[in-house]
Parts: sequence; C-alpha cells; structure tokens
Amino acid sequence: MSPRKAKAKHYTLADYEVIHTALAQAYTEVQAPIMDLIAEQTHDPYRILVGTILSARTKDQTTAAALARLFPVAPDMAALGRLSVAEIEALIFPVGFYHTKAAHLAELPKALEEKFGGVIPQTVEELIELPGVGRKTANLVVSLAFNLPAICVDTHVHRINNRLGIVKTKTPLETEMALRKCLPQHLWSAWNMVFVSFGQTRCKPIGPRCTGCPIAHYCNEARQ
Repeated sequence: MSPRKAKAKHYTLADYEVIHTALAQAYTEVQAPIMDLIAEQTHDPYRILVGTILSARTKDQTTAAALARLFPVAPDMAALGRLSVAEIEALIFPVGFYHTKAAHLAELPKALEEKFGGVIPQTVEELIELPGVGRKTANLVVSLAFNLPAICVDTHVHRINNRLGIVKTKTPLETEMALRKCLPQHLWSAWNMVFVSFGQTRCKPIGPRCTGCPIAHYCNEARQ
C-alpha cells in the first residue's frame, strides 16, 4: 500500500490575514528584495521583465549591479535588440547562468515583436511564450508591472508555505495552483513579496531562526 499523501492544514481567511500582516511588518524592517525596489522606482514593464529574468538564481546585490550596467546602454526594448549576445554577457556578468540569460535577452525583442507586436503582454500564459520567461517570472511581471493579481512562487514561497502546512506540494507549480485555490485574491501579489523577504532573512532552508518568529505558532517545525 502506498503511503498516504500528507494533507495541508486548515487555515481560515482570518489566518491568512494574520500571517500576511505579521510578515508585512517584518518586511518593513529589512531590505526589500531587488525586484520590489525596482517596482517602487518604476512600473516600466520592460525593466521589470528584464530585471526578473536576470534575478533568477542570483543574489540581489549582483542583479542590482548588472542592471545598473545594462539599463544605461539598453534603456528600452529597441536598444536591447541592437546589442549582441557577447555585449549583453559583458554587461550582466556575473549573474547566474549569464550565458543563457544573455542569449534569451538577445532573442527577446524579436520574439516580442513577432508574437505580440512589440507590446509586453499582461497575462502569464502569454508571457511564458517569451524566451527566458517561466511562470515565476511571468507572475512577477504581471504583479509588479501591471498591478494585476498573480502568485509568484519561488523557492522561499514554496518552502515556507509547505513548512506552515498551508500547502503540501512537491513543486513550485503545484504550490502556485494550490495557493490560487485557498488564498484570498487580494493577498496574491503581496504573498511573494513578504515570503521572499522572510525566507532570505529568517526562515532559511537550514537553521531557520524560529525563536521570536512572528508566525511560529502556525509552524510545526517551530513548535518542535
């Protein structure tokens, strides 16, 4: 007989509000993730799309430095399209997987023009047709660039929501779909922001700082 699949705990709408409020307060006390800072400075879909592509598997400081070099040279999609892969590589190094990301960025303007008439689309389903754009990137662009409901699930959101028992899932995609079913829509976009910050500063994969955690009473690991 196969082992019984673990079930998520029962959370009420009030529980979600309490968790969000507590983590939002903690968020104000630390440095915001790089893409949130970019969104505060500009809602330019181009800059948010490019920044999100570069930020994957890269430390925020490295992403910020790469964008500071890239955007003066390529302030818009047309300028990006005039750069070679080698030129983009030199500007974005040492972001993670910079060879692949440079190739994707070089392809992006042409793909955008051919598929969407040069206009960055506003849906996840359309955005993932672009080179270098997965669901995580697409959801973040929808949320930050267009202020539309979207649940961006990265490793922090996936890990901590499973730790809390809000979901019991094996992949970020499963987590996204489970959160879409249980989480109030007005919290979708903010969920990523507060959980990424929380995962970077307190609820880390190894050695989470459970003492003093503002949501420890929801977490089985913290109680143990």
